[in-house]
Amino acid sequence: MRTAIIGAGLIALGVVALFTGILPADEAITLWERVWPILLFVVAMTIVTELASEAGLFSWIAEHSTRWARGRTWLLWLIVVVLAVASTVFLSLDTTAVLLTPVVIVMARHVGVSVLPFAFTTVLLANTASLLLPVSNLTNLLAESHLASVSGHPVSPGGFAALTWAPALVAVIVPVIVVAVGFRRDLFARYAPQQTARIEEPTLLIASAVAVSVLLPGLVSGLPVWIPASAAAVALIVAFAISRPSALRIGMVPWPLLLLTGGLFLVLEAAHTLGLGAALAHIAGSGDGAGSLFQLAGVGAAGANLANNLPAYLALEPVADSPLRLIALLIGVNAGPLITPWASLATLLWHDRLRSMDVDIRWSRYMVIGAIVAPLTVGAATAALILL
Repeated sequence: MRTAIIGAGLIALGVVALFTGILPADEAITLWERVWPILLFVVAMTIVTELASEAGLFSWIAEHSTRWARGRTWLLWLIVVVLAVASTVFLSLDTTAVLLTPVVIVMARHVGVSVLPFAFTTVLLANTASLLLPVSNLTNLLAESHLASVSGHPVSPGGFAALTWAPALVAVIVPVIVVAVGFRRDLFARYAPQQTARIEEPTLLIASAVAVSVLLPGLVSGLPVWIPASAAAVALIVAFAISRPSALRIGMVPWPLLLLTGGLFLVLEAAHTLGLGAALAHIAGSGDGAGSLFQLAGVGAAGANLANNLPAYLALEPVADSPLRLIALLIGVNAGPLITPWASLATLLWHDRLRSMDVDIRWSRYMVIGAIVAPLTVGAATAALILL
């Protein structure tokens, strides 16, 4: 509700800016043409992941993971690492925070091991693993169109990954090492494998598995990502309308996130017309030199932790005037927002899920771990960008 209220307030400010002429109408139209495919993708992916979760797909994977690990907690944790990375890369960071987090918490409790390394793994990788593909993070979807303008040609998902693979790999490795070292005692415990639960509606489970399996290559096919996402969402809606219509509810649409995102777009666009970009150019540096790239990544990370990663990206996008600078900015706003609770919406969603499951992780503990992981990850990923 708080997110929806803030979003509605920002939209109201944007409308005022539009009617007072601060935000010219033609710029607002250009903004809408850029934004609507992104918002449609967010809605479609939310529906797909919610219905796949309702069908038990994520729970089925988690339950079988406990058997594959054969009683070894460290191996079970590595399986969770792979799941969190795959979920973030292909289904977005919010999917990992909202849907994978409760699954791994239930999984850890089911076999009687500590939930802490699993909980921190999901939130850290939900953010840091979101560099590889446009669909991994809302900031990446925004950057995809900006990358086309600064590079002079359209960029496919493969082309995007070719620019980001090195920092993306480093941004996964660093937090994994930190969690492995910090929770080594918990991770070397053993557990007794448990019997998997019986599947109540295998038809919906199969339908969701097929939809997601077809969706994943569609997201990297070069098609506008809203097309395969919308097709998968429609397919699952039809399947549930036939087998379990009660699961279809208007609350599946992420209205608060849409309001917040739309409001941020309007307000930041109006702020740029008032000279925000020129002011930020002084602190964000210029050029593709190593020092300038570290500076931009650092400013992006600082801005994300002070405000939030999405407004930080929108504010700094105009100064990211080359492919290298744009990726450096993404490193800062994707891998850096790990210190303050509000730096990433995914982090707030993660903590909300933990509270609903009676998992008590204090923000102070999160901030201490984030203060270790964020600078190490941003620094190492930026170095990988420069070197490779």
